[in-house]
Amino acid sequence: MIALIQRVTHAQVVVAGEVIGQIKQGLLVLLCAERGDGAQQAQMLCEKLLKYRVFSDQQGKMNLSVRDIEGGILLVPQFTLAADTNSGTRPSFTPAAPPALAKELFDHFVTLTKAQHAHVQTGQFGADMQVTLCNDGPVTFWLESKAA
Repeated sequence: MIALIQRVTHAQVVVAGEVIGQIKQGLLVLLCAERGDGAQQAQMLCEKLLKYRVFSDQQGKMNLSVRDIEGGILLVPQFTLAADTNSGTRPSFTPAAPPALAKELFDHFVTLTKAQHAHVQTGQFGADMQVTLCNDGPVTFWLESKAA
């Protein structure tokens, strides 16, 4: 699985003109399941996400996790992160998990995250979403948990 995480001061997801998820300070997480991914990859990535230290401590060093600051997490499904862009001028999405499996893994990831963190919001799988954010820093990281 892939997670593109962005440290934000605030973020929101709008579907059909309505806000369906929003957070204040925390992490916007664009989440993608790849072929071969399963519950194990979701679990490993969730653990890493919750512990990943990207927020500044009193000395200005990135030593605090989203848990430490009690920040929000906005999980947004985004299959395009799995795109193969190595040839031509059009991406191939062959590396992405099939939609049914991707939705199952996204939902599983949401369940895992909500069980371990109080402030979790989500986008909507398969919807046309508009995502608005203020990237703080900017700070952006690519996290992965690969299938064996």
